[in-house]
Amino acid sequence: MYQAGEHYAEPAPREPPPAPRPGRAQKCVKCREGLPVVVIRAGDAFCRDCFKALYVHKFRAMLGKNRLIFPGEKVLLAWSGGPSSSSMVWQGLSQDSAKRLRFVPGVVYVDEGAACGQSPEDRAKTLAEVKSVLQNIGFPWHTVALEEVFGLPPAVLQGSAQEPVGTEEAYKSAVDSFLQQQHVLGGEQTHQPHTQDSPGPCSLGRSPTATQTAALCRLFDSVRTLTAKEELLQTLRTHLILHVARVHGYSKVMTGDSCTRLAIKLMTNLALGRGAFLAWDTGFSDERHGDVVVVRPMRDHTLKEVAFYNRLFAVPSVFTPAIDTKAPEKASIHRLMEAFILRLQTQFPSTISTVYRTSEKLVKAPREGCAAGPVGPRCLLCLCALDVDTDDSATAFGAQTSRLSQTLLSTPPAEAGTATGPGCVAGEGQACCRVACKKGVQAQVMEQLCYGCRVNMKDLPSLDPLPPYILAEAQLRSQRDWVMPEVQEYLIEDSDSEAEDALAQPPGARLTTQEQGGENAGTGL
Repeated sequence: MYQAGEHYAEPAPREPPPAPRPGRAQKCVKCREGLPVVVIRAGDAFCRDCFKALYVHKFRAMLGKNRLIFPGEKVLLAWSGGPSSSSMVWQGLSQDSAKRLRFVPGVVYVDEGAACGQSPEDRAKTLAEVKSVLQNIGFPWHTVALEEVFGLPPAVLQGSAQEPVGTEEAYKSAVDSFLQQQHVLGGEQTHQPHTQDSPGPCSLGRSPTATQTAALCRLFDSVRTLTAKEELLQTLRTHLILHVARVHGYSKVMTGDSCTRLAIKLMTNLALGRGAFLAWDTGFSDERHGDVVVVRPMRDHTLKEVAFYNRLFAVPSVFTPAIDTKAPEKASIHRLMEAFILRLQTQFPSTISTVYRTSEKLVKAPREGCAAGPVGPRCLLCLCALDVDTDDSATAFGAQTSRLSQTLLSTPPAEAGTATGPGCVAGEGQACCRVACKKGVQAQVMEQLCYGCRVNMKDLPSLDPLPPYILAEAQLRSQRDWVMPEVQEYLIEDSDSEAEDALAQPPGARLTTQEQGGENAGTGL
C-alpha cells in the first residue's frame, strides 16, 4: 500500500491536479446528448437524468442481485439524518421504488444527543427538525432516544434462531406469487400510490427519564478514550435498533453505509482487532443477530456521489453533531484512519475502490474445528462468535484468557464467597459456593467478550455503569456455564440413529428429550 507523502524518485505534488470541468462542447458520456453537470471520475461526466438513472440503478441492483428481501417483507430503514442514510431513505420510500422493490418500509431515528453532550434545548430543536422531515414520508416512523437502552430486556442479546436463507427458486416463486396477487386485486389499486394503512408515527412511547439520561451521561463520561466511546455508542445503537425491529415485526434492517464509509470501517476494524469479523461488519448482509438481518444497499455509492445526488435532487437531511465532531485528527483510531484514507484518496483516486473491492472477497466462515459443531458462544456486545483461543495457545489473547482464569481460581474462598450476586440462593451473611457468584461484574463481563470488545472495555475503569440488560445477560451466561458441567451427566443424548428415526416420525409422534426423561422417571426406568 502506498503511503501518503512518501518520496522515492521524485517528490509527490502537494496538491492533486484539478479535475477537468465539463465544457460547453462536452456531452454526457452515456446519452451523448445532454449537457454534463456532474463529474464522478476523471472523464466520467454525466447529465442530470443519466446520473440519476445510474445512481438509482446501483441501489436497486445491489438489492436485486443478493435477493434477500422478499416481496411483502417488513424492512426497517435506520436513518441518522446524514447524507447517506437520507439518500437511502428517500430512494427506498419513493413511490416508484416502493412498488418495484415490493417491501413494506419503516424508518427509525435514534436520538444520541445525551451521549454527544448536547443540551436539552439543542436536542429538542433537532428532534423537531427530524419530526418535520419524517411526517412527510407517508410511512411508519419511530423516534427513540439512546437512553432507552437502560430499559431493554436481556433477550436483546440472546437472539432467535437464524432462519434458513431462501433459495433462488423460492425467491422467484415469491415474486411470481406477489405479482399474481397484485394482478388479481385489479387495476384500481395498481394505479393508486403505494401507501400504508397507518402511516403515522409508531414511537416506542414515553420520553427518557432524567434518571436514564444521567445514567447514560455517567457511562460515557467514565470512558477514557474517544475510540472506546465510538465503539460503545455503535454497540448500544445497534442493540436499540434491533429491539425496535423485533417489537414492530421487522425482519430486515437497512443501514446507509456508503462505499467510502465501509472502506474506512474495514481499516479501522483491522486496527481494533476485529479482523475475524470483517465479512460481517462490512459485507452486504449481516446475519449474526438471527431473526433480524442487517443489509447495506448503499455500499456501491461513494460519498462524492451521495453528495452530488442530494444536492441535485434536494434530498432533505438533518445535521446532528456526532460524538467526534470537532475532534482532532489523532483523537481516536476512527478519526485517524478516516483522515489517512481520505488523504490517500486525494493522491491515489483508486484507494477507496481498492479497499472496498478487497472487502467483497471476504468470506463468512466459522473458526477451524467449529464448522460441523453447534453454534458456539457469542460475544456479549457485538454478538459475533467468540474468537477465544485455548489456554495453551501462543497468541496474546490466549495468554490474557489464561491469566484471567488463573486470577479467578487463585481468589481465596473466604474473600470470594462473602459477596452474593443477584439470584444467589445463599442467605445474607452466608458464603456462596457458586463460581458464578464469586466472580465480580468485571470478570463476568470480560470473559464473555471477543478480543476487540475486550480491548475497548479496558478503557472503562468500572463496568458497573453499563446498562442492566448487559450485566444481567453476563451473569446468566456465567451461571449457565457453571451449571452445565454438573447436569451434563444427567442429560439423555440421542445417538445418530435414534435422531434419524425421530426425524422420520410424524411431528405428533415425536417426544423431546425432556419429555422422554420425564416418562422414564415416572416409570422408574
